[in-house]
Amino acid sequence: MLIPILVFDVALVAWSLHLMEKAFQDKEFSLMLAGTLVALAAAAMLVVYFLMGHCMSYLLQVS
Repeated sequence: MLIPILVFDVALVAWSLHLMEKAFQDKEFSLMLAGTLVALAAAAMLVVYFLMGHCMSYLLQVS
C-alpha cells in the first residue's frame, strides 16, 4: 500500500513544482499559492499515512 501512496505523493510534488514554475514565469500569485497548497497536501498525506501505520501496528499488538 505504501508504493501507490508514494507514487501519488511524487505526482503531487511534481504538479506542485510545475505550478510554481508557471507562477514564476507569469508572475501570478494565485498559482504560487496553489502550488504551495498542493505541496502541503502531499506532506500532510504522508504524515497521516505514517501516523496511521504506527497506530494500526500498536492496536494490533495490544489485541
